[in-house]
Amino acid sequence: MSTTALSRKRKKTGAKQNVTPSLVHWRFVVVLVVIMLVFGVLAARAAYIQVIEPDELIQQGDNRTLRTRDMPTYRGLITDRNGVELAVSVPVRAIYADPKIIHENNGFEEERRWEALADVLRQDVNELKEKVANPKRRFVYLQRQVSPAMAEYVDKLDIPGIYLRRESRRYYPTGEVSAQLIGVTDVDDTGVEGLERMYNEWLTGTPGSRKIRRDAKGRQVEILETKSGEKAGDLQLTIDQRIQALAYKEIKEAMIYYQSSSASAIVIDVKSGDVLAMVNAPSFNPNDRSKLSAHRMRNRVITDAFEPGSALKPLAVLTALEFGEVEPEDSVNTHPGWMRLGGSLVKDSRNYGELTLEEIIQHSSNMGTSKLALSVPKQFLLDTYYNMGLMSDTGLNMAGESSGIFHERSRWSEFELATLSFGYGISVTTAQLGRLYATLANGGIKTPLNIIKSPEQPSWQAQSERVISEENAKAIVQMMESVTQRGGTATKAAVPGYRVAGKTGTSRKAVAGGYGEEYVNIFAGIAPVSDPRLVTIVLINEPGGDLYHAGDTAAPVFSSIMSGALHMLNVTPDDKQVTSSRLLKGGQSGS
Repeated sequence: MSTTALSRKRKKTGAKQNVTPSLVHWRFVVVLVVIMLVFGVLAARAAYIQVIEPDELIQQGDNRTLRTRDMPTYRGLITDRNGVELAVSVPVRAIYADPKIIHENNGFEEERRWEALADVLRQDVNELKEKVANPKRRFVYLQRQVSPAMAEYVDKLDIPGIYLRRESRRYYPTGEVSAQLIGVTDVDDTGVEGLERMYNEWLTGTPGSRKIRRDAKGRQVEILETKSGEKAGDLQLTIDQRIQALAYKEIKEAMIYYQSSSASAIVIDVKSGDVLAMVNAPSFNPNDRSKLSAHRMRNRVITDAFEPGSALKPLAVLTALEFGEVEPEDSVNTHPGWMRLGGSLVKDSRNYGELTLEEIIQHSSNMGTSKLALSVPKQFLLDTYYNMGLMSDTGLNMAGESSGIFHERSRWSEFELATLSFGYGISVTTAQLGRLYATLANGGIKTPLNIIKSPEQPSWQAQSERVISEENAKAIVQMMESVTQRGGTATKAAVPGYRVAGKTGTSRKAVAGGYGEEYVNIFAGIAPVSDPRLVTIVLINEPGGDLYHAGDTAAPVFSSIMSGALHMLNVTPDDKQVTSSRLLKGGQSGS
């Protein structure tokens, strides 16, 4: 290569070297500026988020780490007077789905798992999938109140979007024995019938909550806040479950044996007004309502009103005694055994002739009670019925309680007053009749009935009051004792070892245009007569067999219930002859 050519090549290379430093410099400056701008923007953004508007960042962080968990609360217990559990809440689980999560995780691909889920829930797999077919929904119940074993099985299936949540289910240990009285709750644990409904607010607690912080793996690392809920209240009844079970057994057997449409009974503590038993048949199993019918849920003791018939005759005799028209030893001439009042006939089964007041009750004489009722002023007669609580609430204040049926009128015929004396033209409930007899047994002091032992009832509720004289009340009770003795209409109501007073009632049921062929059988009784402790009312509705008189149907059921209740409560026998023979036998065996 020539010298001239070499010299030209060196000049070109030198020109390139002169341009390169300038380009590098500008590139460096541009990159530096860009980096500084990026950092400046990041710094400004960080300053804005952390200094000027930090709440949004804190909220987003809390959304990822903070959780509020509800602390479970259970419905209060219902117990009898001795603490026996009648209604309890047991923990169960609910199975629910999040359709959005199911669709996002292709949850339907595991066909065998869905078939297993449908099988355990006893549902059709296609219908189950249809429930979660909408991906926009976030919550769907698949089944409520499932057992722990079922919940554990579903949890192991591990289907995306299928979850469990805690809840409780009401369980009734006594089953059908107290079903109408206690009532039931719905699937949300809200009372819908009976005492469950009446005291729903008291039995329902307020759940507490706990706010916690979790780490990235979902583990609890800190408890930030705890709020205490309100504990549910417990309900203690005056019911004695031993007597309740006995009474239900007897009326259920009676309903079947006498082929009646229904039967009811109530047992009352005379002194306190506490209801020791309140039973109805037919009943239902509150733990299995798959075949439940509405008529079985009715608490007939307080809802169904009926004409009590002869069970009211002692009240007509009492009215005459209270007015002073007669004395306990007086007699009434019932000859010839019938009479016409305004064209209507009042008669006895036969001509009893002259009857004492006790014999009027013993033989259940329509003539005797009619003459006594017509011997006093109309208003005095009606006021006595009102004062004894027949046309008013019993004090139970239970949902669905009837006040009875009584058509007050400005003018009364003699026949209407006569029929009132032997229990027609007025309808009362079993509970009202029980309160009437409890007033007689309590020496004329009317005490409101009570079904709740704890919590205590408000002070504004009705208090005890004297409505008739003690002398006349005791006289009527002693007269009614003859009903259960030889010659009376209810010898089958007798209780060995105890003196029993009571009255039968056999009334025809009213139909359109008069009275039909169906009967209501009642026995209302008090024991022991020497120191009354219990009142028991038994009602057999529409007996279908050959026996349709209360002395043959309701009376023996009364005897079984009253006998068992007196023994359970350790009430001392008052029949001197029986007691003496027992002592004699005991002494002989001891020697």
